[in-house]
Amino acid sequence: MAQQAGGHRVWPWILVALGILVVGGLCTFTTIIAVLISRPEGGFGGGDAVAVVRIEGTLSEGEEGTDLFGGGSAFSRPIIDQIKRGRHDSSVKAIVLRINSPGGGVVASDDIYREVLRARQDGKKVVVSMGTLAASGGYYISAGADRIVASPATQTGSIGVISMIPNAQELMNKIGVQMTVIKSGTLKDEGSPFRPMTEEEKANFQSMVNQLYDQFVEIVAKGRNMDVQEVRNLADGRTYLGTRAMELGLVDELGDLPYAIDLAAKMGGISGKPRIVEYRRPSFIESLFGSLARGLPQFSFSPVKTLGVEARPSLQYLYVQ
Repeated sequence: MAQQAGGHRVWPWILVALGILVVGGLCTFTTIIAVLISRPEGGFGGGDAVAVVRIEGTLSEGEEGTDLFGGGSAFSRPIIDQIKRGRHDSSVKAIVLRINSPGGGVVASDDIYREVLRARQDGKKVVVSMGTLAASGGYYISAGADRIVASPATQTGSIGVISMIPNAQELMNKIGVQMTVIKSGTLKDEGSPFRPMTEEEKANFQSMVNQLYDQFVEIVAKGRNMDVQEVRNLADGRTYLGTRAMELGLVDELGDLPYAIDLAAKMGGISGKPRIVEYRRPSFIESLFGSLARGLPQFSFSPVKTLGVEARPSLQYLYVQ
């Protein structure tokens, strides 16, 4: 009986030890994954480097998760963090922004632009390499760089502001949904998708669009060393091919990404072939684990969400095709 009692006293300690081993193993695994995610592809050392930061997709404010089901958006926080890492890395002498984006949110565009300016203030040379599309907010960011390189076939420009406000009133009537609004002021529900806009609302939105348009034009004029009126003449929302953009002074040179990297290396004082640092995005496996950790997305049908009319109207530096 004494032996059995002693045996019962041992089991709790065995369970505690197993729990410690499991928790320790999970912590170690999480640490390894975090290091792998943050590790630059060019390694942690090895000479002067050029950092490549990719800006691909519609610009959105905030932080993206490690999510298998996300995509199509370029979130501002990870992009800013990558530029900041290059800015603080003494071995990085220049940063190349590879932009393939139609633009997007006004705040996201401006936040990234200001981080580009901070990198230049810290002595880093910044070169933009334009892909297929670098328009509106994509060009807004580019205006902060030292040099802009585009492909002859790049679509760029689209200097301007847009706000698209849906009107789903007829749809709501057909499915029998009515909205009752109790508000403190006439403009409290401005841009509501459940009724037509009033003339007062249109005037208010137009005023905001005009202010942001002036800001865009001034930033381009400053970054490209052009006259404000000269930029305004080009800024009617249209895009230009790379060759035409260079003729108009919106682009400095024509070339591909390797050309832009070599140019950045020279501007950064790197002799010979530079080491290329590219801060990694989460891999497929990492994204899969991230999605599983949050659980699979919940699918439900809502006509309002399906049409995207549940979102409040926003102002965007966006090229809409």
